[in-house]
Amino acid sequence: MIRTDFSRPLGRISYHVPCHERVQNIGRKTEEVLKWLPGTEVTTVERCSGHAGTWGVKKEFHALAMKIGRPVFRAMAEARPDFISSDCQLAGHHIEQGIGELADGHRVDPEPRLAHPITLVRMAYGIE
Repeated sequence: MIRTDFSRPLGRISYHVPCHERVQNIGRKTEEVLKWLPGTEVTTVERCSGHAGTWGVKKEFHALAMKIGRPVFRAMAEARPDFISSDCQLAGHHIEQGIGELADGHRVDPEPRLAHPITLVRMAYGIE
């Protein structure tokens, strides 16, 4: 049994379900855990971020990767989160960059902090 004596609310989290996790068909376990955290509102986005491993950082594909990810960037920014998170750190950094580059009114100010879901749970326990 996991302890649920969380001491710190985290505010709003925009959580991205990475593509590889969807195809593994294990369910949305991370989302379930994040929703246990009191004083925390989770917005989940289940769509391709456009990164695709190393493809999205290659010079010839980067602009296309950013275009593919734009719906994710907008959806995650729309919730005006305190944190953005993904089980995939590559996707997380890609989303963080994409949110920072939005120029259509969805920009988040201040920009949310990127944190892995396990880091968010650690923070909710009051361990920093």
